[in-house]
Amino acid sequence: MDMKVLFISALLGFVSHVRSKTDSNMCISANAKTCGECIQIGPQCAWCKDPGFKPSRCDDRDSLEKAGCTPLGIENPRGTVTIDKNKPVTNRKIDGGQNLRPDEITQIQPQKLTLNLRSGESQKFTLKFKRAEDDPIDLYFLMDLSDSMQNNLENVKNLGTELARAMQHITKDLRIGFGSLLEKPFIPVTPRYLKNPCFSNNCTAPFSYINVLNLTDDTALFTQEVSKQKPSGNQDSSEAGFQAIMQAAVCTEVIGWRNVTRLLVFSTDAGFHFAGDGKLGGIVRPNDGKCHLENNMYTMSNYFDYPTISQLVDTLSENNIQTIFAVTQQFRDLYQELSALIPKSAVGTLSTNPSSVVQLIIDAYNSLSSEVILENSKLPAGVSISYISHCKNGVSEKGENGRKCSNISIGDEVMFDIEITAKGCPSKGKSETIKIKPLGFTEEVEIVLNFICKCECHKDGVPNSPECSGGHGTLECGVCRCNEGRLGRLCECSQHEVLTDDLDANCRMDYGTDICSNNGECVCGTCECKKRENPEERYSGKFCECDNFNCDRSNNKLCGGHGRCECRKCICDANYKGSACDCSLDTSTCLASNKQICNGRGICECGVCKCTDSKFQGSTCEICPTCPGVCTEHKDCVQCRAFGTGDKKDTCEKECSYFSLIIKKKKEELPQPNDQPYINHCKERDANDCWFFFTYATKNDGTVEVHVAEELECPSGPDIIPIVAGVVAGIVLIGLALLLIWKLLMIIHDRREFAKFEKEKMNARWDTGDNPIYKSAVTTVMNPKYEGN
Repeated sequence: MDMKVLFISALLGFVSHVRSKTDSNMCISANAKTCGECIQIGPQCAWCKDPGFKPSRCDDRDSLEKAGCTPLGIENPRGTVTIDKNKPVTNRKIDGGQNLRPDEITQIQPQKLTLNLRSGESQKFTLKFKRAEDDPIDLYFLMDLSDSMQNNLENVKNLGTELARAMQHITKDLRIGFGSLLEKPFIPVTPRYLKNPCFSNNCTAPFSYINVLNLTDDTALFTQEVSKQKPSGNQDSSEAGFQAIMQAAVCTEVIGWRNVTRLLVFSTDAGFHFAGDGKLGGIVRPNDGKCHLENNMYTMSNYFDYPTISQLVDTLSENNIQTIFAVTQQFRDLYQELSALIPKSAVGTLSTNPSSVVQLIIDAYNSLSSEVILENSKLPAGVSISYISHCKNGVSEKGENGRKCSNISIGDEVMFDIEITAKGCPSKGKSETIKIKPLGFTEEVEIVLNFICKCECHKDGVPNSPECSGGHGTLECGVCRCNEGRLGRLCECSQHEVLTDDLDANCRMDYGTDICSNNGECVCGTCECKKRENPEERYSGKFCECDNFNCDRSNNKLCGGHGRCECRKCICDANYKGSACDCSLDTSTCLASNKQICNGRGICECGVCKCTDSKFQGSTCEICPTCPGVCTEHKDCVQCRAFGTGDKKDTCEKECSYFSLIIKKKKEELPQPNDQPYINHCKERDANDCWFFFTYATKNDGTVEVHVAEELECPSGPDIIPIVAGVVAGIVLIGLALLLIWKLLMIIHDRREFAKFEKEKMNARWDTGDNPIYKSAVTTVMNPKYEGN
């Protein structure tokens, strides 16, 4: 267990070291010229403002201190979070009961913050949301007054009183308004139809949208005004619902919306027109999303097209309006799909029951208010935001689900962890303000973003400092910021002396290459190469085109560890060659066991044998899986030269002169293994089945020497008499054995037959006095007509 802990600790330490090295490289490789540029690289980068500091001024804090920068000379500003307004969320038990004004109710905390953001450094804060008790509600009922909605209109007449009574447990501050909609562009323009489009009933004239009653807490007035409404008619089934919703949302003062929970109930039994449908009626101007009510009537239905769905979604969200679609069962699926596009919206089904409308609204309100979804305004370029929600029952979510919590009851508190990160210096360092608000609620959190784009030492700059070539620049944070018209690290170069284009041209190898090969900076027409974190690694050359660390590698070593890198090419040590100095000229690794290079069957390249004879393989070309062997290979040549026999006796002089032959009397006189270091002892059979013996040896000079023993080992002939006698004796013995076996079988068979006979004899049961097969010689014949007289 201890070893495991030590291993994990060592691994974590290594990862931390590698990460710190990578971050440090990032600080240096960015080649920042000012403190502001340095701190924008990332939160790990710091700047040394000490005068005369020679190493790279932009690096991580630890590296700067090790390089000799004083602690007070290090600029490393950090981001902060400041809470400017932090009013606690409303608690009725503590805040005095039921007499709070709408603007005194707080459901989200804190209300205002200021964030100082540094590039790459996240700032975190927490928002608390609590659904308030007795939250005031404004409810606007927008109804389709086509002739087919006559029955539903009767149910709505008493809606105000019933709804106020039913919602007493939710809020005692309820205001309700009423608006009606129909359709105007798609109707006949005959005078009779414009006056009464229903013909059979007493209908009102066609219209697009009318604000019948502003939001009011007088339920009797609501009943009175709704009772006056009459249905109307049009030619197509789709209605101008989008136009009516748009006007009800943007005409805030006309409708009388307060800064409280806003509900818009849209009731219809038909579909809807949207952007583009107006072109069928000759209306081509896009909807401008502005209020156009005159005497509470929409007057621009023949001028502006219908709104787009996205336009409607944005308008409802900006005005914190939660939408409830109360539609018939036939169109429920259509409005369910529309609701999926509109945040904080719900769909309910209308029925003929008068109380169903009230219950539909209450159910939809409870569904909408039980979910809180945070939404932020548009972020500045380079700024990102993330959410983590902490909801009821310990449920936490990240990503898009981190913006919301569900199943929130009145009095419940939920928390949101919010993280904001900036990259670079957005908005050129100017402050930006963003807002976060829960959808459907009027409260919002204001967040002021300040971007840290410069260091504090910029304020202490010395104008016209003598350090900058006698006053040609401002000394800021230890470096010179040149005055206009001056160039160079110390502002030593004047733009008037030579054109900028010429300066750049002097720092390019040719027209198509980067300035200073992108490895340095052009100062007064001369390249100043970048510095590397590793002091042993450096750029060089007139155009910084060379370096000593980008050469080929072998075994993860620069130039294989057998050379030096100069201008991206390896200069190899003696006995090495190749682009990575990975080819050794030493042939000792190619020597075979016979002291020949690659066994004489290949060539040695880079210390490795490459076999030229396809039959041989192995590190020294000594392995030949398909070869017959040395003895078998040279058998015929040895036989023909030593004994004048064998398959090659006719071509012996031509094919078998490649070795020197030495004749010995007996095999015992042949060289032994200790006599020569590399020798093969052979024993082969000739055509007469005689064995002959020889040795085969390759000397250091490549010559082959063969020693042969004259004395052969031939097998002696067979003795005929014993063989014949043995064969005859074998035949006789086998015959006798077969006769004995036959005689034994016959005896066994006879005894079995005799035993069977005796058994049958004993089983005979007839009288021995009578012959069972006797027949009498006398035949008696009787006359059938004889009567005995």
